[in-house]
Order: sequence, then C-alpha cells, then structure tokens
Amino acid sequence: MCQPRQNRVTPFGDIVAIPQRGAFMGNRGILHDDQGNLGRRRWTHKAWITCVLQFKNRQRRIMAPRSYTELFFLDEATAYGAGHRPCAECRRADYLAFKQAMIKVCPELGPNPKAAEIDALLHRYRREPNGRQNTFDVRFAEVPDAVFFTDSTERAFVRHDGTVKMWTNDGYVSAGCNPADVVSVLTPRPVFDAIQAGLLKVQMRPE
Repeated sequence: MCQPRQNRVTPFGDIVAIPQRGAFMGNRGILHDDQGNLGRRRWTHKAWITCVLQFKNRQRRIMAPRSYTELFFLDEATAYGAGHRPCAECRRADYLAFKQAMIKVCPELGPNPKAAEIDALLHRYRREPNGRQNTFDVRFAEVPDAVFFTDSTERAFVRHDGTVKMWTNDGYVSAGCNPADVVSVLTPRPVFDAIQAGLLKVQMRPE
C-alpha cells in the first residue's frame, strides 16, 4: 500500500499525511523537495488559494520537482478555516464574490484592491508573527454556519444547519461538544465577518 502524501490541510492550517483527498485543491507555493517530502516551511508566499479539482483538462503530476505543492481540503469551509481564499483563475466568480465581501468588511482595502493586497491583509489575520494560527474569541451564539472554532481539547468544530459537527479526516461527525459561552474561532476574522454578514456562501461536504 502506498504511503499517503503529506498534502491534506486541516482547519488548523496544518498539512498532514492521510489517504483521504477532498473536494478542493490549493497551494501556498513550493513546500516539497524533489522526492516529494515537505520541509519545515508551510508557505512560501501569502497567496493561499483554493482551486477546483479539474480545470480546462489540465493534467498535473502531484508534487513534481520545482512545482507548487498541491494541497487538498475536505471542503470549502475547511479551506476558509485554514486561511485560504478562492483562486482568481479557476474559481473566478467565487474570487470576485470573495473580493467584494472583503471590500465591505475591510474598508481599508479600498474600492478595488489587487489580489496581493487582499492576501497581505488575510495573512495578518491567519498567522501570528511566530507562525501559529491566529485565533480570536467570540460568543458561541454569534458563530455562523461554516465557521470553525476549537475548544480546550484542540479539536475543530463547525456549525451546520444549527448543529455542531466535529471535523475528522473522513468528514464531519456529530460532536459530543457542549461549547462554552465563548469559543476560539479558527476561521480568519475578515472571513468570519463576511460569512456572518451573509456576504459569502460556503460549501460544506454533507455527512
């Protein structure tokens, strides 16, 4: 049996080696060596994107030498939780909707920001200076569907159709979770604000 590659992303932004793939692909730059092994870096640029699995019949060799590292996500909610945004090429309509949402919740971007400006802003919210995932606390009652949060057990949870689900490698399961009044949100603050305001529709994989 082949050893799974280290290219699956969790809601914490970690890149793990599991056999499951996912509904979306993405990248953060070249993270692997010529043998397909990841080094210490977990990004080489701030354009963390989420792509469709098929686009214009393009074919790629996974983790080819000197080519970007293909990353995979359970669904779009997971990608947002990890800090990724829609690709401006293969997901053009989704990217434009995301851009407009960011303009509304982050007026400092101005009326027509470039993708690099959006990426720079997102990176400030997705990662702390030491590289750790940047989280923030909100009241649980304010957490909308498709937004990830964590508890003291360091598991990832998400609200879906009014219920709490736990993220696993295989998908979502009913959670034995009784959230505190205040929870730590994983999804970057601007994305949280856009989802909460109804500016973004987020795809989640059904159970």
